[in-house]
Amino acid sequence: MTLSRAVPKFVRKQWLTQSIRCAVWALLCIAPLTSRATEAVAKPNRTKLDYRFDGQISRPVLENYLARSATVASLLHLTADDDLRMMQNTGVKFAGRVIWMWGNESRIDALVEKGEPFVKRIHEMDPDIVLQGAIFEIITTDVNKVSVPTSVFEQFDLKPEARNFRYEDMIYPRGHRVDHWRKGASVPDMSRLETRMWFVYVGQRWIDMGLEAIHFGQVELMDDRDKDHAYWRDMMARLRSYAKKHARRHIVLADAHVPSGGIVHDGELMFDLHSFPCRPKSVKGKPYQAILEKGFSDSIYGRSIGGRTPSGWSCEALPYIVEIDNFGSSDHPGRYRASDRIHVWGWDEIGWFIKQPEAYRNQWLEYAYRWVRKTDPNGFFQLPLRRFEHYTASMTPRKGQRQEETIKAIWAASDRQR
Repeated sequence: MTLSRAVPKFVRKQWLTQSIRCAVWALLCIAPLTSRATEAVAKPNRTKLDYRFDGQISRPVLENYLARSATVASLLHLTADDDLRMMQNTGVKFAGRVIWMWGNESRIDALVEKGEPFVKRIHEMDPDIVLQGAIFEIITTDVNKVSVPTSVFEQFDLKPEARNFRYEDMIYPRGHRVDHWRKGASVPDMSRLETRMWFVYVGQRWIDMGLEAIHFGQVELMDDRDKDHAYWRDMMARLRSYAKKHARRHIVLADAHVPSGGIVHDGELMFDLHSFPCRPKSVKGKPYQAILEKGFSDSIYGRSIGGRTPSGWSCEALPYIVEIDNFGSSDHPGRYRASDRIHVWGWDEIGWFIKQPEAYRNQWLEYAYRWVRKTDPNGFFQLPLRRFEHYTASMTPRKGQRQEETIKAIWAASDRQR
């Protein structure tokens, strides 16, 4: 969850050349694109897109949300007024990863206390916005400090007792994936009752804040003893039942990273949408350029599995989003290696993106959004408004990376085509 900002000296030497190249791109490529996007802003869409749902969501409405999807990771951790301004300016409709925990589970009360008033401000600004929380593929010994509320025992038809959650009852047996992330930080085993209780508890906290979507991380790390996903489906059913009664619009939209293309049981899809890293591919001989390519690595393009959705409609391929993901740099940041399948010039995706000149960042977002829509009509590129503390697309100094207006223009142009 951390990004290295260290840049090798030889990389800095090459940046001058790339900056000049990007300036040329800005004149030859970005200007025409920007002029078209600016025209879209100047001539607003006369047809109001439909963002209405309650209890279930239709495919057209879901896709309207995904077309204006952005990562706004840590939004509710930071509660920055500039983020609220940027969201209103760009018109984001699906805001991803706004609250999460990567360990440090005992801070959940503090996170909720800080974030809940900000959720209300967001929905006062735009009642249609869907905010997404996350429950990741990690559990740490810090969870031993969190008490199990009576409501969770009752949710699982258990007799309430005064105790805390138990880390040892959530991890895989016989050392499997134990200390996978670091000492005392393991991958949870969804086949264990305590794990399901924890996921339901966190999911309910996010729903009670006013969130309507939850990302479940790398689900296929947590199913090693649940290959038919009976336990995952049990946990999901309990959260969906809770959402039907307590969520703002009586539904929770669930997704996860699915390297297999998706999870289906007897024709029933487990998730409302799929998601995955966008998997940029380094371009040999052109530092530090990257492209998207169908079939490269484990990319999801053309591979999203279909079935009957939790909302009741069927599809041959479930709509999905791809994001500029983070997972840590390799041992060769800034260097090309043909063997790289997930790193981009040795960096993780967001690390690579942040290190590009402003002109190339803007041009690449234009390219990536169009490429995904053209390559797979089921796919949507999730644009980056914020990625934790490390990146913000804001046009305001000091830390703003200045993609805000490009994102606004991309979405305006997309609306006119829908």
